[in-house]
Amino acid sequence: MSAKRQRPGTAIAGLGITEVGKVFGRSATHFACDAVRRAVSDAGLSTADIDGLLTSGGIAGNPPLGALQAQLNLRDLKLAVEVQAYGSSAIQMVELASRSIAAGEANVVVCVWADAPLQAERPAGSAYRQPRRGWSGLLYQTGVRSPTIQYALAARRHMQQYGTTHEQLGAVAVTQRQWAVLNPRAQMRTAMTIEDYLSARWVADPLRLLDCCLVSNGAAAVVVTSCEHAAHCDQPPVHVLGWGQSHPGMRLRNNPDFGLVSGATRSGEQALAMAGVGLDEIDVFEFYDCYTFTVLLTIEDYGLCAKGEGGAFVSSGALGPGGKIALNTGGGQLSGYYLWGMTPLVEAIEQLRGQAGQRQVPRHDLALVSGNGGVLEHHATLVLAA
Repeated sequence: MSAKRQRPGTAIAGLGITEVGKVFGRSATHFACDAVRRAVSDAGLSTADIDGLLTSGGIAGNPPLGALQAQLNLRDLKLAVEVQAYGSSAIQMVELASRSIAAGEANVVVCVWADAPLQAERPAGSAYRQPRRGWSGLLYQTGVRSPTIQYALAARRHMQQYGTTHEQLGAVAVTQRQWAVLNPRAQMRTAMTIEDYLSARWVADPLRLLDCCLVSNGAAAVVVTSCEHAAHCDQPPVHVLGWGQSHPGMRLRNNPDFGLVSGATRSGEQALAMAGVGLDEIDVFEFYDCYTFTVLLTIEDYGLCAKGEGGAFVSSGALGPGGKIALNTGGGQLSGYYLWGMTPLVEAIEQLRGQAGQRQVPRHDLALVSGNGGVLEHHATLVLAA
């Protein structure tokens, strides 16, 4: 660790993840309690050590703070907050926990995300078919019935502007499946070819089924504490070096940049500057991947390639196992599992700890994690170090 890198003085000391995927009969609150207990046990702590609790959730909303606190028998918390900025929430929880610890407001803060949208004998897509009211209801009646349609519009804009192709989107899906094959936790572990991708059914042109993330039941939690405390816990500490947020907030408005830029540029610059590192020093990239297009756009906006060259970059062979860029090394949300922003965060922690098994990358000192919320409305970035 070079002298120029400034640490906020906090670290992730514990990680807990439940079974994920088609796991039925358990509520989001039940999953959340399980993940919290696993995280504190992983750190060598107990729930009695927790004095801060941050929660976030998915389609069904956040696991209620009161219910979670009661079931975990948490007393006299110094910090208790529900966070909801969609896929960027996980990183924002880590930031809030770190700020609170640095300010002396709390000592051991658990950040947990949970959801249970899947139901037995119902298709995964039905989880997103919820009653709509107001403006959302009007959009629903005009055919804009899911985030997929809005991301399809964004992807089409990029294709028209820069010549991005279906095969280039497919390259993201194929390379992430290569990583998922090596991940025992992944839901999709059957190898996939570009022909498999191109033969998949359309969901919303230009997005096919394999352009879209999974739907999963489950939960993940992390324990954030001071670096001094983390050094005495059971697991190798993962140090929090820097963070950044950007919230363009231009959804469904007259936006000349829709589909061409995201909040990754600003939040990435903030996080890297706070950490005191350059993009070229990052060993592992874990990007939010609700769709293949999101990965391609994020790659451009973080500066891994020039604007408009994301398609050529992802199809160059640089991203799969053995490639020059270690990106979404667990299969991501496309082929691994879908716990919103916790998916990339969990994989980054396991890579930095050197606990990623067959998919472990040889250089794993620094990781950059991204979270994307809404339809390119929110973005958050986290820089972590072993």
